[in-house]
Amino acid sequence: MAAANIVELNEANFQTEVVASATPVLVDFWAPWCGPCKMIAPVLDELATEFEGRVKIGKVNVDDNQNLAVEYRISGIPALLVFKGGQLVQQMAGARSKRDIKAALDQVVG
Repeated sequence: MAAANIVELNEANFQTEVVASATPVLVDFWAPWCGPCKMIAPVLDELATEFEGRVKIGKVNVDDNQNLAVEYRISGIPALLVFKGGQLVQQMAGARSKRDIKAALDQVVG
């Protein structure tokens, strides 16, 4: 279950919530059966609180949204994609430390 300030993304709302977003967006491509995805979920919850109002954090369940996974060439999960101004500006594969993810967000907010 996502934190209150984490957006559940899907094929229907991705354009509005991510591509058309005025604020940078971190998108977590994940699946319920993915162990590393579960490991970084609490980190993303913390970052969603820390960056509230400056960065939007969203999650895409790749099992339910395979077209998005294909469109963004997701070959392994978790995959973290950072969008700014509707453009993909950064991509991180695998479970990353909070420090790594925070550094990526600081770059797009700065």
